[in-house]
Amino acid sequence: MRRSRWAGAVMAVLCAGSAGCGTAASQVSPAFPVAPPTAAAPPAAPPAADPPRARAAVTVTPTKLSAGWRITVYYTPVESFHSGPRKRVRGCPVYGCGRPKADLGSYPESFIEAVRTEGAGRITSGPHKGRYLAWSRRVGQFWLDEAAKDATGRPLRPWVTAAADRSVLRRGSRFVITACGRGRAGRPVPPEVCARFRAARWTVVDVFAPGYGGAHHADVYIGEETGPGFTKSPLYTTLDGATLALE
Repeated sequence: MRRSRWAGAVMAVLCAGSAGCGTAASQVSPAFPVAPPTAAAPPAAPPAADPPRARAAVTVTPTKLSAGWRITVYYTPVESFHSGPRKRVRGCPVYGCGRPKADLGSYPESFIEAVRTEGAGRITSGPHKGRYLAWSRRVGQFWLDEAAKDATGRPLRPWVTAAADRSVLRRGSRFVITACGRGRAGRPVPPEVCARFRAARWTVVDVFAPGYGGAHHADVYIGEETGPGFTKSPLYTTLDGATLALE
């Protein structure tokens, strides 16, 4: 509903642009589109003669608790989950061409609009199947890419990548969500949804498009959409008044 995400962020690195963030849906679907994480069993103790093995870190030791955050989400649209009239897209066959007039294919209008909002979407039909249609809000240009990428030009990582204004959280900052606050319109956050967000460890490598960030606002990436109507799913939400544990 509100974002021109990583595409603007890639422009931020390669073309002095930046990327934006996502909003929440007002309805909750009974379907849970992303399976909750399965807790890993603790490693067995090594034999006494063996050197001790390092234990995998699954939590963050907080150095600072910070309350009053607004957490929004972003995702990667998938063409096959969209329908409606197809519209031809013109732009660059690769990032940064001088004349963005190449025929990039035709796609459902709702997919194109989702790409404009989220920054990139996976193509599932036609000659560009498997590639990504990307969009920069800053320069108003489409292009084809090999992945949905963050501000450093690397693929977005579901339940890891986060975005924030640099004045709020510097790049490389890590955090966990320790309390979810309230959902949109002040509604309670379903326990299973809150648990999914609290289980993740986020790293800030992305940036907001101008006008979408601000103090105490972070955007977290939850992966590809998993079916039609994804923006009505429980995980496409906003957490208001959340508490973060910052490293």
